[in-house]
Amino acid sequence: MNVPGYRDTPIEPWDRTAPADPGEAEDFLRQCYTENQRLGPVEPRLAIVRAQIAATGTYVHTTEELAYGAKLAWRNASRCIGRLYWRSLVVLDRRRARTADEIFSLLVNHLQTAGSNQIRPVISVFAPAQPGQPYARVWNEQLIRYAGYRGADGCPVGDVRQEQFTAAMQGFGWRGKGEQFDVLPLAIETPAEGVRLYELPERAVREVPLTHPEYAWFAELGLRWHAVPAIANMRLTVGGVHYPLAPFNGWYLGTEIGARNLADADRYDMLPTVAARLGLDTSRESTLWRDRALVELNRAVLHSFEQAGIKMSDHHTESQRFLKHLANEEKAGRSVPADWTWIVPPMSGGITPVFHRYYDEADLRPAFYLDDEAAALAREGCPVRRTH
Repeated sequence: MNVPGYRDTPIEPWDRTAPADPGEAEDFLRQCYTENQRLGPVEPRLAIVRAQIAATGTYVHTTEELAYGAKLAWRNASRCIGRLYWRSLVVLDRRRARTADEIFSLLVNHLQTAGSNQIRPVISVFAPAQPGQPYARVWNEQLIRYAGYRGADGCPVGDVRQEQFTAAMQGFGWRGKGEQFDVLPLAIETPAEGVRLYELPERAVREVPLTHPEYAWFAELGLRWHAVPAIANMRLTVGGVHYPLAPFNGWYLGTEIGARNLADADRYDMLPTVAARLGLDTSRESTLWRDRALVELNRAVLHSFEQAGIKMSDHHTESQRFLKHLANEEKAGRSVPADWTWIVPPMSGGITPVFHRYYDEADLRPAFYLDDEAAALAREGCPVRRTH
């Protein structure tokens, strides 16, 4: 059972017909102006916001308020181990975009901005939802994901977890190459145009071919991964205003690729293949062949990104940095919500310092939320009927 305010379960679910909550707006604005005293006194701003909510049911954030709200949402993100850098988030205000073409162009710009030279944390914030009105969104869970198919022999090809979404995109007329690393199109839905598909240009998809620092045969596996992990289907909520289209990225933690994307049985399931090439005894689990293959797969990921000059963190270093973030926040008198199951890395967890402690469970806002409808779209690629 989910704990309210923890793991995708906000204390109060999003009521799409309700006006912005004046109390939540006031809480955010007081925090924003207290932590950014250069913005001046908050009381005149509160009077304007209360009047806007009374007249329209919502209000408009200033550019400075939106930028700081997005940064606070990252600071409050309980599943992110990389929050030490929350102040460095590049916030792109895209609230004026309305058409699918405009949105797609700006999403390509996001990927190019984030992926140029060293990876930069970036968020693109599009128009907020208006009470009771339809809104623009992206169906994909990330801006870059690889397709999943079944070959003629019934064996999986590509990312197994994306099979349903891939089939849905094919239902819209998209045709991939049927290969291991076909980049899926973006499915952009707007109130005026419905759903439109867009192929990402090569310039927007920076990829890294994977090699190993010791084993030349590793390159023969033909593995690669994209450089920018840009989550696309989480709702940003700032001071009672909801932004359903606000894709954001940091940089990869090596284990996200090496211990999950390429290793999970319902993804690329590469551990048996790597173990076979290493000549490991896979006849029984007690040989720890999975563990040995996992380490070499993760070494390859870290080595390849380093060779390509693309920023990536290892799980030991990032665990230490997270403790520094905890210390910084404690010094500032703030609590740090954290989901232990996500903060502890998916390999060697017990030998990282984040393993040996408990964390607060809280619904601190501003925040990012993954709504059930958005999760279903990213999984199945078909709309679900709203019950409210």
